[in-house]
Amino acid sequence: MTVEKTDARFSGRGITKRFGALAVLENVDFSMGMGEAVGIVGPNGAGKTTLLATLSGAYQPSAGTVAFGGQDVTRLSAAARCRLGLVRTHQVPKPFSGMTTFENVHVAAAHSDVRSRDEAYERAVDSLTLCGMLGVANRRAETLGLLDRKRLELARALATGPKVILLDEIGGGLTDSEAQELVTTIQELRRRGIGIVWIEHIVHVLLQVVERLICMDAGRIIADGEPQAVMADPEVVRAYLGGSTQ
Repeated sequence: MTVEKTDARFSGRGITKRFGALAVLENVDFSMGMGEAVGIVGPNGAGKTTLLATLSGAYQPSAGTVAFGGQDVTRLSAAARCRLGLVRTHQVPKPFSGMTTFENVHVAAAHSDVRSRDEAYERAVDSLTLCGMLGVANRRAETLGLLDRKRLELARALATGPKVILLDEIGGGLTDSEAQELVTTIQELRRRGIGIVWIEHIVHVLLQVVERLICMDAGRIIADGEPQAVMADPEVVRAYLGGSTQ
């Protein structure tokens, strides 16, 4: 496949996604710098997860284009986008059952851009260390608690050597202290120059990491900018917080 050159940002232009007659995304424009941290909020059914799935390659858009790192990747698979450095996590962690925590992460590293088994091993260990999981490296993945399964989801994504990670409600279901542990890890990803796109309902956790906030409603972006300004926007208050715009 010939990959068309575009600009060197991560972007989606005119993204529309329909399932039959239902338009879940309608002409969405998204753009970020490769090292930026962007949060996405909005009510249930706003199209947030569908946007992540379309940007990452799990879904093909019904209309529009996706560009990553100077390339048009609209028709590339999720696996091909992952090899370019664009990777996502899922709301519900999906570990490989029957394998240890280490094996789960090593598989991700071995299928990335590493050039040797030693390099894959080292990347897997680094990812587990960053995510605080060396202590459970030899446990079967399906026996892990929710926090560790969330950490494993993040460690597998990190092991692919990403330039941008798309996080889908990685804090969901965690206690405040558990969510704070994940924030510390994600802040370290930022220090390493990895771009973050993070969907999250726990807004006070999200705002510890992101420098920019997007709010979606009914398949469209209704606000995009500095986080506190977005959360104070009357349209956001109406759509997301259920308050009055008066």
